[in-house]
Amino acid sequence: QVQLVESGGGLVQAGGSLTLSCTASGRTISSYSVGWFRQAPGKEREFVAANRWIDSYVYYEDSVKGRFTIFRDNAKSAVYLQMNSLKPEDTAVYYCAATWSGSSLEGPDAYRYWGQGTQVTVSS
Repeated sequence: QVQLVESGGGLVQAGGSLTLSCTASGRTISSYSVGWFRQAPGKEREFVAANRWIDSYVYYEDSVKGRFTIFRDNAKSAVYLQMNSLKPEDTAVYYCAATWSGSSLEGPDAYRYWGQGTQVTVSS
């Protein structure tokens, strides 16, 4: 079993940047695919980005392509989400999740382990 803890959220002005961290404990994150999801008030949880464990292939939701980057540091058992050119519509609680799977990573059902989330607020 792996435990996930997100950090790095906060308040930022539009156009600014934040880097979220997802740190794993219990088991090394190197054997897990990791995804980032977000949920805004009144909306369903949506996929943001994922990093596949076997080859570090990355997936992005269309609205964040070119602005967000997901990357991992297995030595630190952590996966990061670097967010640039932030927009007010990026405001949400961001969650990281982990799975042994290497497929269907855009869907939340693929993930077994979830963190508690970190709030990101982008002001206009």
